[in-house]
This record gives sequence, structure tokens and C-alpha cells, in this order.
Amino acid sequence: MAEPFDIEAHVQRLASDGYTLIEDFAGAGALAAARAALVPHLGAHHGRNAFEGFATERVYTLVARGKVFEDLTAEPRLLALLDRFLLPGYLLTASQAICIHPGEAAQAVHFDDGFYRQPRPRPAVSLSLIGAIDAFTDANGATDIIPGSHLWSDADIAALSPQKAESLLRPVVMPAGAAIVFQGTLLHRGGANRSNAPRLAFTNQYCQPWARTQENFYLGVPRARARAMSPRLQDLLGYNIWPPFMGQVTGSHPLKSLEDDWVAPVER
Repeated sequence: MAEPFDIEAHVQRLASDGYTLIEDFAGAGALAAARAALVPHLGAHHGRNAFEGFATERVYTLVARGKVFEDLTAEPRLLALLDRFLLPGYLLTASQAICIHPGEAAQAVHFDDGFYRQPRPRPAVSLSLIGAIDAFTDANGATDIIPGSHLWSDADIAALSPQKAESLLRPVVMPAGAAIVFQGTLLHRGGANRSNAPRLAFTNQYCQPWARTQENFYLGVPRARARAMSPRLQDLLGYNIWPPFMGQVTGSHPLKSLEDDWVAPVER
């Protein structure tokens, strides 16, 4: 029997260390469904640059690739954690599957909300989740993190040499079904895959309701697909209002745009 979810312990770890692990985030059924849903999308192409990974496959707009990914995106324990760090109305900013193949080099050390250019130290504008579909090991490309680096200043990061970074990085070793949740200000990287098998994972990032999202889900998720999603998913995709009126569509609530008979006012 799984241990009760101790949200206060997870909140404390996120605040002090910059990350926490949810060991039982996805069950065997969800993992099998995720693998099956990804079959049509994997094997097509690898990354276009060193950051994406020349030996890494990425499936973008993952939230719309299968019901299992909708469920994982709005997993209740995860949302309860996000509620403690982000303002009401927060958004899904990125949703991907990542398959790191043997021979892939380690990513550059970075932090996920670096494109929000407010000076550090500062509260994170986004939080990230990486879920293991395959077990993460030290050899197969487990995510490497620098615990506590979410509190660093811009000067601390600028002074970080590659050698010092290597000494501070720690691999996130976790079983299939586990997930790491971390602050968008935490320094990390995708690890090198020195094994003889690929390492498959999914990742979602969530941002403050006033922040621009990495993925444009209005265009990426077909309207019919968004209409069929739960109200919570629709909210995460941006079919909501950040008070008093950010996100409105020609003066109306964006949910109206999902109605069957909706026509853009400029076309009437």
C-alpha cells in the first residue's frame, strides 16, 4: 500500500532543496498507456541542435497525444504542489516526451525559466516535472541536478565553472513511474546516455498565469481536442481569464471559443 502523500514534506523540500521526488507518480497502467501512445510519434527524427540532443527524440504538445497524458498533466497531487508555488490560474507552458538514445552527450547546465529575464535570486516563474517511463540510472541519461541552486544569484551562476558544475551535479536515479518536481530556477541538465538502451520520459512545465508560455497550445492543440478535455485541462491550456481581463477573446471569455457554433467576431 502506498504511503499517504505528505504535501508539507514535498513543499519543504521544494523550498529548501529546489526539488522533490514523487516515487509513485504513475502506475504500471499509465506507463503502458504512455508507451503505446508514443509508438506512432517516436522514430521520426532527432534533435536539431545540441540542446535538443542530436541523439534525442522529443515529442512536443504531449498533452494532446493521448488521454493518459491529459491525466498525468493534471495529476491531483502535482496540482496540489503547484498550488503552493504558483498563482491561481497558472498555465501549462511545455509538454514533451523525451527519449535519450545511447551515445547522447550531456546537455548544457541550465534552468528552465531562464527566458524570464528577471534578475536572480528570485522566486521561480515556473515549475517542472520529469516523469520516468524507463527507470533513470546514472548510466542511461538520468537528469542531473545541483541541489539548492534555485537560490543562487546571477553572479553565482556566472561564476560557475564547468569543473565546479561537474563536482556539484547529482544524477536523479529513480524507478519507472517516479517523477521529480523542481523549481524553474534549479540548475540541471539531461545526462549523457552511456548505456546500450534508450531512456524514455515525459515532462511538463507550468508557469505563472501572467507569463508567456513556451508552447502555443491554442495553435498546437486542435480546437475539437481542447473542447473534449476536462475543465481543469482547458484552464491549464489558457482557456481562462487572469483578472481582470487578460486572455479575453474580443471582449469575451476564451471558453466561448470552444463552443460548437462559435465564430470569431471579426468574421461575422
